[in-house]
Amino acid sequence: MSGSVSYLYGVAEALPALGDAVAGLTGVAGTPVRVVAEEDLAAVVSAVPAADFEERPLAAHLEDLEWLEAVARAHHGVVDAVAGRATVLPLRLATIYRDDERVRDLLRAGRAAFRSRLSRLAGHVEWGVKVYADPSAAAPAPAGSGGSGGSGGGGPGGAELSPGRAYLLGRRRERTARDDAHRAAAEAAGRIHEAARAHAVEHVRHRAQHGPLVREHGENISNDAYLLPADASEAFLAAVREAAGSDAPVRAEVTGPWAPYSFAAGAAVEPEEETPG
Repeated sequence: MSGSVSYLYGVAEALPALGDAVAGLTGVAGTPVRVVAEEDLAAVVSAVPAADFEERPLAAHLEDLEWLEAVARAHHGVVDAVAGRATVLPLRLATIYRDDERVRDLLRAGRAAFRSRLSRLAGHVEWGVKVYADPSAAAPAPAGSGGSGGSGGGGPGGAELSPGRAYLLGRRRERTARDDAHRAAAEAAGRIHEAARAHAVEHVRHRAQHGPLVREHGENISNDAYLLPADASEAFLAAVREAAGSDAPVRAEVTGPWAPYSFAAGAAVEPEEETPG
């Protein structure tokens, strides 16, 4: 179709279960999901409007958080549906090819890498672990603990602090709480990583997240993904929770199990026609 391009969700083996997984499934832009097969491999795709997904309009859309969230939800919904029936290599968000023939070119060119990675990931799941420092959860400093300046309401001998000194004292306590929370979170992140690696077969360290979407949780200290056999999930979770402990200024967030998003990298051969995502 001249008005559409092929949106790729992932690559899997060309098995009957794959067709069952996408039957009746809708994906990005509400378009039907289908399978494009090439020998023993298959790509999970849908035809999306070129007016939204060619390079220039896509670059503009990626600045629109509401649009991007809708695409991400649809993308992950398709990947998760497929992962429930077959091993899948998820491709990154907004991976676009001009048409299905270009998709087949991808499968032919990347066959050896795709096959190797699919074999490695079979029977495995991804878990994510993020550690946050949350100074606001730390126990408040006791009255009179601010050093020679005393508490916020009094100075030496019970004298009231000037507004300027009270402000500086408050800022010092904030810095101390932030530093203590950061140190505790860094130590917790180290413990958690050691516990997680004991159960994982691969590990990827992502960049710590920043910005308004994560600020409400505190400061993100670490952002890790772990690949492990599906039947090791329960032991993994128990070990991570024990390592996280219960320090007030530290919060560990564990998510999963997911399709192996973080571990499909390097499997694909990307021809020039792909629009950067």
